[in-house]
Amino acid sequence: MKLFNWTNIRLVLMFGLVIFLFSFTSNRNDKRKLKKSVVVFVGDDALFIKKETVNKLLIENKLNASSIEKDGLALNKIEKMLNSNAMIEKSDVFVSIDGVLKAVVKQKTPVARVLEQNNSFYIDYEGGVMPLSDNFTARVLLVSGKFNKHNKQELSQLFKMIYDDDFLKKNIIAIEIMPNGSLKMFNRNYNYQIDFGRMVNVEQKFKDYKAFFQKAVVDSTLYKYKKIDLRFTKQVVCTK
Repeated sequence: MKLFNWTNIRLVLMFGLVIFLFSFTSNRNDKRKLKKSVVVFVGDDALFIKKETVNKLLIENKLNASSIEKDGLALNKIEKMLNSNAMIEKSDVFVSIDGVLKAVVKQKTPVARVLEQNNSFYIDYEGGVMPLSDNFTARVLLVSGKFNKHNKQELSQLFKMIYDDDFLKKNIIAIEIMPNGSLKMFNRNYNYQIDFGRMVNVEQKFKDYKAFFQKAVVDSTLYKYKKIDLRFTKQVVCTK
């Protein structure tokens, strides 16, 4: 049996031709210029960062995407640059088959706004610091008092808990952090303040508050109170 025959030779030649054509086509494809760039935001429609700003980052300060060759793109680098933006949580950058440079962007979600004497900023859903935006102001929990690296983690979890709960999100609009670490909360529609105490038994305190609120709404007694005290386990003490 011959090792080389016309059948094997033809197969080798065809295989080589396929590799050549593939390499040639890939090289031509890499040298092609992009048609355009597109930015797509996912999630909340409230834009803390403009599409134009993201697009400038996407095309790396070129005049437009049509001046960029495909092989000149560093997609990982562009993604890292977008993700380093203080307003962006995550991005996915890719080039479509038809030559469009696309960025799918998820913005950060603010859950609270910290008010300081000379500064104001958001705390996002992941517990990070997010600057205010010139484009949009989020209606979130307002926080005043001593917010620092020592209580940041616990408070961020508290803000997230309130944000995720429909009742608490609508009812509690502000928190004041007292010098001793205890919390005072303020509700949207009534004049009383909530003495929450320190951040212990948090879930139970909110459970007690919800039960009290539902009963007091039925009794129409909420307008009579000036303070709701949640510091004691499984007790709600009201002061008129």
